[in-house]
Amino acid sequence: MKIYPIPAFGDNYLWLVANGTRALAVDPGDATPVLAALERHRLTLDTILITHHHGDHIGGVAELVRRTGARVYGPADERIAEVTDPVAEGRRIDLPWLGVALTVLEVPGHTRSHIAWYGNDALFCGDTLFAAGCGRLFEGTAEQMWHSLSRIASLPLHTRIYCAHEYTESNLRFAQAVEPDNQALIARARGVAKLRAADQPSVPFALAEELATNPFLRVREAAIIGAAEAHAGRKLKSPVEVFTVLREWKNVF
Repeated sequence: MKIYPIPAFGDNYLWLVANGTRALAVDPGDATPVLAALERHRLTLDTILITHHHGDHIGGVAELVRRTGARVYGPADERIAEVTDPVAEGRRIDLPWLGVALTVLEVPGHTRSHIAWYGNDALFCGDTLFAAGCGRLFEGTAEQMWHSLSRIASLPLHTRIYCAHEYTESNLRFAQAVEPDNQALIARARGVAKLRAADQPSVPFALAEELATNPFLRVREAAIIGAAEAHAGRKLKSPVEVFTVLREWKNVF
């Protein structure tokens, strides 16, 4: 199984997953670069997976279906008209040609119907978890997002995370403002700076690295709690409260 990042819209990653001559696309917000990648790698598109309804994730679906006849799996959301196979929590999609079965995780927060796809030690999580960050709360609550992130954090440490945006450098700047003495975070920022200077993606990344450096997954750490309380000017009583303060802080950082 090969996984190719397809850059789009300046900071999006559309994902192409292939085995042999067949492929699936994850969140193809633009058909043009996906079609170009299929031609470049001599692949036929078999399946499309959707995580949520935002245009930069579904904008290319109709054209790709028209050109390839691909089957479309996604959340049961009336805003995604192209979905042929609506899915929900725990649904397992067997793709024998790819040598993998993918399981649906419902991860609301960024949107009310957001899902993630997990299998073969890979997680396609759309805009829920980013490298050193997490998605904005457009439709869900902080409590929902914290629960969704906690679900992801409970996956095996070697899980590779394939998120949908190249936000890593800005996320790391915020993470260092929250936890400036975190040596793993300092080292990660240096490594990511080198990758981006060479025009290389910072995605995918390992869950273990997130647990060591992502403030939104570290809200039980004393340093994170202290920074959030100092920013809020009050005591915070729960991980959800700490998460809420961090998310609001990041919104204006």
